[in-house]
Amino acid sequence: MKKENIPNILTLGRILFIPIFVLLLSFGQSPVLHKIAAIIFAIASITDYLDGYLARKWQVVSNFGKFADPMADKLLVMSAFIMLVGLNMAPAWVVAIIICRELAVTGLRLLLVETGGTVLAAAMPGKIKTFSQMFAIIFLLFHWNLLGQITLYIALFFTVYSGYDYFKGSAYLFKGTFR
Repeated sequence: MKKENIPNILTLGRILFIPIFVLLLSFGQSPVLHKIAAIIFAIASITDYLDGYLARKWQVVSNFGKFADPMADKLLVMSAFIMLVGLNMAPAWVVAIIICRELAVTGLRLLLVETGGTVLAAAMPGKIKTFSQMFAIIFLLFHWNLLGQITLYIALFFTVYSGYDYFKGSAYLFKGTFR
């Protein structure tokens, strides 16, 4: 296996973990299955860091990686939050805000690329958002409810703040839209 393929293989692995993760949580209120799902989610989350790190370190950033890596992250996190709502482990309104922000920022990224080729890199609030979302999901699945709820609301704060930050920095795209 060529080392330049490893980051993309890690990204594909993260995508393949999603149906396994969802299936485990589909069996209902089994704390054992929740913990197994949390471990799978944690492994998948680690690949998020690892694939980007290796691609940059080895200078093997690819168009596939630029597309699939953020998509895999969003699919994994959004699937987890939707399952947590179904299990009554996360409030639907919090998850709705998180999902709406993810979709809005994804749309903004597409608009930026289309209008000028600009790539919207993840700023520190966005990185904190991702980190706190992933830990909230893991804590909730381990049934560490207080820690999970606190982390979930920290994630909500950084989700909203980072979304605002991205749109504020790209406000020039919308100047004159509502005259």
